[in-house]
Amino acid sequence: MSDSQQRHPVRKHPMKLSTSVILMVSAVIASVLLVVHMLYFVQVSDTTRDGVKDKALAVARTMADLPETKRALLLPPDSNIIQPIASSVQKRNDLLFIVVTNMDGIRYSHPNADVISHHFIGDDINPALLGKENVSINKGTLDEALRVFTPVYDNNHKQIGVVAIGISLVKVTEQINKSRWSILWTVLFGIIVGALGTYCLVRMLKRILFGLEPYEISTLFEQRQAMLQSIKEGIIAVDDLAHVTLINQTARQIFQETAKDVTPDESTLPLIANLRDVVNTGVPRRDEEINFKGRLLLSNTVPVRNNGVIIGAICTFRDKTEVSQLMQRLSGMVNYADSLRERSHEFMNKLHVILGLLHMKSYAQLEDYILKTANNYQAEIGSLLLKIKSPVIAGFLLSKINRASDTRHLLTLSDDSLLPDNNNEDQVAALITVLGNLIENALDALGEQPDGEVSVLLHYQNGQLACIVSDDGPGIQPENIETIFEKGVSSKGDQRGMGLFLAKQQVESLGGSINVESEPDVYTQFFVQLPWDAERTSS
Repeated sequence: MSDSQQRHPVRKHPMKLSTSVILMVSAVIASVLLVVHMLYFVQVSDTTRDGVKDKALAVARTMADLPETKRALLLPPDSNIIQPIASSVQKRNDLLFIVVTNMDGIRYSHPNADVISHHFIGDDINPALLGKENVSINKGTLDEALRVFTPVYDNNHKQIGVVAIGISLVKVTEQINKSRWSILWTVLFGIIVGALGTYCLVRMLKRILFGLEPYEISTLFEQRQAMLQSIKEGIIAVDDLAHVTLINQTARQIFQETAKDVTPDESTLPLIANLRDVVNTGVPRRDEEINFKGRLLLSNTVPVRNNGVIIGAICTFRDKTEVSQLMQRLSGMVNYADSLRERSHEFMNKLHVILGLLHMKSYAQLEDYILKTANNYQAEIGSLLLKIKSPVIAGFLLSKINRASDTRHLLTLSDDSLLPDNNNEDQVAALITVLGNLIENALDALGEQPDGEVSVLLHYQNGQLACIVSDDGPGIQPENIETIFEKGVSSKGDQRGMGLFLAKQQVESLGGSINVESEPDVYTQFFVQLPWDAERTSS
């Protein structure tokens, strides 16, 4: 056997659905019909025997009540009064024999006239001689028969004899066999109805299952489960009543990491609210950013339709926080590289100036130029790198300094600033988010105001980072100071007001805080307190 065959063994397919259903239903129908046949056959046999017995009893009672029978029993057995009557009734009712005896058991009639005046054969006549009707199966001079005995009474109600009637068991069996045909027709009808029902059931099941066999359905289900659990995006599906019907492992992990002991319901999960809205309206909601417990989720919610009817909705989402953090870190590095590239161009220009002064042998001017250049570097870049040990934050601040310069404003880093490096990406990303929002808001607030100034202070102590961002812009009106961190609140127009809201959510999710003070037309200051793992090193 080849290695590929060992790795991929041939999978045996079970029987088709139609074959399985037909065999199962046929087995059930056959079992039921067999039991019914047996019960019905027993019932028919008993009913037939009871009918024959009742017929024989009726004839016997009739014979016992005939005046001729009563009168003849008072005469000798060879009086030949009962024999003609008994022979006529026997032939008319297709009986094996009609025997009339006196109280001594002596026959007064018999199909064989030679045995008249002889004693009746069989002890089963004894109960009748005691005045009790009796039914038995026994054999006398003729064939084995079903024998019925009834007493004969005279007009004074004194027993004077017995009437015995026999019906051949062959006749009884023939009647039972005739009744058996009705059983066979019933069984045949049941088989036909069962076959038609099985055919219709198979057709209906195949239509419901889209023509798929059970093993194909199980394979599709296994593949679906594997795909759902391997997808990196979270998936939640609901029915038309907005009850959760599906949630994959990625979604569960996001909920567990975000909020302990939180189950997905409408009160705790905005995604469920979106799903309910889509189920009710049928309008998809695409590429929406949702903040959930400090995490930024990017979701797409669409309705699920069957024949044009909405039967539920499905939402796919992914955690945008990690992507945002990576983008922010990459942006910081890019800004850092851009700043260095810009400084390198300036440095090359300065080298050309130095080279020209050397050629002209203007040593005094060269000395002044070099000292001035060194002092400017120390003031701008050197001091920044001495205070900010994180290259990402340093590059980010350099880019913001250039951005402020482009808008004809000044961004300064306080001389008291000190920021150690940090390997905690969540904290670095949170600081970049906060500084980016606060500095951009300050620059927007300064607008066309000439010589506006934005000041940044970063101070680390005992695992906590204090950050103060202040500007001398128009400030914030007192009535807006309480709502500035709410979602959608902004003075910049519609579709704004997310920056400070997300910054506050991100800072508070790390155990920090953010506050603001402002005096209109004087200043605005934001105070940020953030945990800073300066001593943590990467493994």
